[in-house]
Amino acid sequence: MSKGWDTNLLSSEKKTLRSFFLLYILFTITLLSVLGVIYYNFQKDLMLQKNRLELSYLANEQILKLKSLHVNFDKNRIYPRDTRFKSAIYDSSKKEIFSTFSQKKINFNEVIYMQDDKIYLIKEPESFYLGTKYLVLEVPSDEKWIGSVYNTLIVYGIVIFLVLVFFGYFLLRLLLKPMREAIELLDRFIKDTTHELNTPVNAIMSNIEMIDRSKLDEKLARKIKRIDIGARTVSNLYQDLTYLTLAHKIVSNDEKIDLKELIEERIEYFSLFCDSKKLDVSFTCKEHMSLHIDRKKIIKLLDNLISNAIKYNKIKGSIDIELGKNYFEVLDSGRGINKHKIDEMFQRYARADESVGGFGIGLSIVHMIALEYSLHVSIDSKESQWTKVRVSW
Repeated sequence: MSKGWDTNLLSSEKKTLRSFFLLYILFTITLLSVLGVIYYNFQKDLMLQKNRLELSYLANEQILKLKSLHVNFDKNRIYPRDTRFKSAIYDSSKKEIFSTFSQKKINFNEVIYMQDDKIYLIKEPESFYLGTKYLVLEVPSDEKWIGSVYNTLIVYGIVIFLVLVFFGYFLLRLLLKPMREAIELLDRFIKDTTHELNTPVNAIMSNIEMIDRSKLDEKLARKIKRIDIGARTVSNLYQDLTYLTLAHKIVSNDEKIDLKELIEERIEYFSLFCDSKKLDVSFTCKEHMSLHIDRKKIIKLLDNLISNAIKYNKIKGSIDIELGKNYFEVLDSGRGINKHKIDEMFQRYARADESVGGFGIGLSIVHMIALEYSLHVSIDSKESQWTKVRVSW
């Protein structure tokens, strides 16, 4: 597989990988969060059950003290306290009778639960000592338990996350395999096509150039003109495909290029195409500029911009080419580009309008050449009205 195609494939893979991994990582984080909450609640319930037996013994001791206070209330009216826990008693309507802790909201639907790093046990005495229907004990939760749970969640969470990401990466590579094979097949097709096109295209172009059109009648001259346009179209396509597949093998021969002369030359080259659509072409040179660049590559860049301006233009439309200080731009009065598609135009096979022929490789080649010489290419367009492509440096 050629380097040029491989670069494009990697770019497509990276975009797909980014989108896939964004969704995959969000899904993975959500899944791990749910599993983490389930594990945390499970461990918390396990810890509460371990504490329930001990707290029940303490609650029974407190109930005996409440019974003693109830029997000897006339002699001793001091609520029994214990350094190991705090407690509170409530009547049958869940109204507080007496409490030694600050928490006022008690969840009477649970037997044992944890809230604000405190463990609460609710027990109902056999008799209503001092009017008590509910006895509530409060003890601090074990901080070691919380630390152990958090450490386990972090360690296993990271390991599972990495395993899932690793698995997701290879799953995506497997899913991308058909795309890679399709591009390899297209690569072979283009190579075979360009090879077969070379000889007949050169023969057609050479023979057309040898024809003295001044000696032909008007009807035959028009036919020759159409053949010339068709041959140039095939020649341009052949050159694009050749550049696309062999760009990495082409050695750049950079030189000082007079852009004004070159643009005028390319306008003349495309004059037949413009005449066939009755296009009005204008060229404005605001600044005489030169670029140190490979001549064939800057021609390829210009040709693709002008070719697109012709291809996507309307009959009797216009093309305005402007050369200014550190930029040149091509403005056409054609179909325009949907604003949502503009960012995709430099991708290979992207086309603004599927009804117009072509492979969608022109702007991709423009982008490749621009990257090589640090040129900036921008597209501005209004759908159904105009498109402007500017190349600046």
